[in-house]
Amino acid sequence: QVQLVESGGGLVQAGGSLRLSCAASGRTFSSYAMAWFRQAPGKEREFVAIINYSGRSTNYADSVKGRFTISRDNAKNTVYLQMNSLKPEDTAVYYCAAGNWGSSPIAYGYWGQGTQVTVSS
Repeated sequence: QVQLVESGGGLVQAGGSLRLSCAASGRTFSSYAMAWFRQAPGKEREFVAIINYSGRSTNYADSVKGRFTISRDNAKNTVYLQMNSLKPEDTAVYYCAAGNWGSSPIAYGYWGQGTQVTVSS
């Protein structure tokens, strides 16, 4: 069992930066791939970034590639999403998830409650 708690969301101007954190409970954190998804009002939940269990492999949605960086610290049971050069279209609730490698939400059995990111123009 893994419980996930996101933090770090907020209101930022376009071009600014935010760092999201996702703290996990449970001794098996390091065995899971971790991902970030986001969901804007009226839209489906979409994949943002993923990192494998060791942190050596990552993948990003094309819309965030070069602007966002996912990382993890297995000693702290935490995964991060550094978001730079934010755009208004990045506005969404951001969720972290633990599970198997993949860009579909169905690959993940554990989800956080979400943190709101709002980017003003």
